[in-house]
Amino acid sequence: MQNFFVKSHGLGNDYIVLNQDEITFELTEKAIIRICDVHFGIGSDGILLKVPSEKADFGLRILNPDGSEAEKSGNGLRIFAKYLYDYGFALSKSFSIETPGGLVRAEVIEEKNNKAFTIKVDMGKAIFESKKIPVNCEKEECIGETLELEYRGYEINCVSVGNPHCVVLKDELDEKEIKTFGPQIETNPMFPNRINVQFAKVVSPNEVEVMIWERGAGWTLASGSSSCAVACTVVKRGLTERNLTIKMPGGNLAIEIDEDWEIRMTGEVREIGSGILSDELIEDLEL
Repeated sequence: MQNFFVKSHGLGNDYIVLNQDEITFELTEKAIIRICDVHFGIGSDGILLKVPSEKADFGLRILNPDGSEAEKSGNGLRIFAKYLYDYGFALSKSFSIETPGGLVRAEVIEEKNNKAFTIKVDMGKAIFESKKIPVNCEKEECIGETLELEYRGYEINCVSVGNPHCVVLKDELDEKEIKTFGPQIETNPMFPNRINVQFAKVVSPNEVEVMIWERGAGWTLASGSSSCAVACTVVKRGLTERNLTIKMPGGNLAIEIDEDWEIRMTGEVREIGSGILSDELIEDLEL
């Protein structure tokens, strides 16, 4: 169907899924912003666009609500995997997806009413090398380094899980604090491609609480790649075991990290609704 869309969420992190072969308009930066707008469009934390791939079973582009493009999204990948399975594109429960941040493998672990419910995603390997994240840091790894902002400083830990992350370990989490300083960290010159920001509190050797400021999206209830980044950071710092539950305002994800820093993430996904983008909305996209 032309201009058919599905909207789903992973722990409150919601995305619109579109198929490049089915849309009749150009998905420009302006169009992305309009579609993601809660008042003038459908409203979402981003758009997942199904595209062809020569390297994997399926290709995916991840578009942020500000019109920029992300390399990888854990919740986005689970939502996209559910779409592929539920709508008959994927003919088995395990399949590969190509993203700008690398190849991943998704597996449907649990179904409800013949629809994918719990999905595991192989998120690839954590990278701590400063130049590869990238982060402007004189040291080979930016772990336990200080970032000075205008009014205060933070001890930061940087890692890439296919996209860049800056993790700040805290004794207590404060929503107002991350909403204030998250955007300052995201756009700091230390991070040439901007960066995702997480404030994290270790609760036990197997549990970490997290608040997230997502690059290009802002305050976010949950993020799969952020969960992976936090899990890798606390393991790197020797604070937890390698099998973790990451607890976010939107819900929990299970993260496994092996000795080679390969990451697997498991969590629920739910569809919100589906429909057809109206001719009037498409006209507005082209104005």
